[in-house]
Amino acid sequence: MKRNLYEEKAQIFKALSNPVRVEIIDFLADGEKCVCEIVENLNYEQPHISKSLIKLKEAGLIQDKKVGLNVYYSIKLKCISKFLNCLGEIL
Repeated sequence: MKRNLYEEKAQIFKALSNPVRVEIIDFLADGEKCVCEIVENLNYEQPHISKSLIKLKEAGLIQDKKVGLNVYYSIKLKCISKFLNCLGEIL
């Protein structure tokens, strides 16, 4: 049972092992954003952003909601922002 917990933790670290995904988490730290806002503000192509959002969602770090034709993303676990801020202090 404990092994599953470590595997789940490792999945979160895998999701955060990509700089684009970390940047997305950082961008979402101040609130919910539409995919169009994420693409507009981060300097990556839309397909790359979409793939990264899927990975972050699969890891349970973000959540989405559809409003009309737009999809909005937000951080599911607020503690992840604190974790990334702590890493920034180390670096």
